[in-house]
Amino acid sequence: MATELTTSHLLDSATAPKRPPLPTTTGEITNTLNHYYRGELARMTSWRDRIDRTSNWAITVVAALLSVSLSTPTSHHGVLLFGMLLITLLLMIEARRYRFFDVYRARVRQLERSYFAQILMPEAELNPDWALSIAKSLRAPRLLLGYFEAMQRRLRRNYCWMYAILLMAWILKISTPKLQAEGAPQELAHSWSYIVDNAALGPIPGWPVITTVVVFYALILYGTLRRKLDDGDFPHGEAHV
Repeated sequence: MATELTTSHLLDSATAPKRPPLPTTTGEITNTLNHYYRGELARMTSWRDRIDRTSNWAITVVAALLSVSLSTPTSHHGVLLFGMLLITLLLMIEARRYRFFDVYRARVRQLERSYFAQILMPEAELNPDWALSIAKSLRAPRLLLGYFEAMQRRLRRNYCWMYAILLMAWILKISTPKLQAEGAPQELAHSWSYIVDNAALGPIPGWPVITTVVVFYALILYGTLRRKLDDGDFPHGEAHV
């Protein structure tokens, strides 16, 4: 009976899943941290590449629509309005990608600021809980940045300039007679009513279109200028994405 119990115990021990050994010495821990840092840096770089790809798409769209709308008088100003909507869609996609990028960026910056910088130049005010925050993020990953805050950051970095270019092109399109289908020889519009008439979009009169554009750009301006106090990585230094 004892032999059977011993044999059964040995079989259970052999088939039981084994945990990988954890680093115990200082050298093993340092080596593990170095490999972990490289892995997080690679993931951060991958998401950064996705962000840049979306920005490149947006720039390409703006350039293409400007070429189409301003190259010939027969093109409609609605092309530029469509461009504003398309840029907004790309901004929303990029904001989602930026939220994931921010997770890995926060881990990398925590390691750089609290571990590697401490090796190079120790500081007495080092946060002792930096490893705990990384461990919590690894056990239960969560997004650190709200969706609209991510949109605001990308808007301030890149997209506000694209919106400004589209707005100037749209104003130029509806206010320049030479860029209209009739191709009048005047350089500038002779009255506000002429501009309002040119801003019409199909059955929609010009005034509702102009009002919608003004409200839309007021929101863009608010999102660009509004800043929120940040307690993450942004107060530390100026080199941020």
